[in-house]
Amino acid sequence: MRYEFTVATRMSDTALAAFPELKPSKVPSLGTTLFGRVIDRAHIDGLLARFSEMGLEVVDMHRLPE
Repeated sequence: MRYEFTVATRMSDTALAAFPELKPSKVPSLGTTLFGRVIDRAHIDGLLARFSEMGLEVVDMHRLPE
């Protein structure tokens, strides 16, 4: 499964490094959009927890076509 996550703010390189399984989108946006393969629901929950722990607000999340 591939997912895309959008957070409300621009993420620093240090913050991006905390999500090695996700790649930032090259499309300019007001926040930061990351995408990548996730293993299962537990992986998604872990990513969302990591965003939250870093004070990053996820404003959109959706599954991408394969």
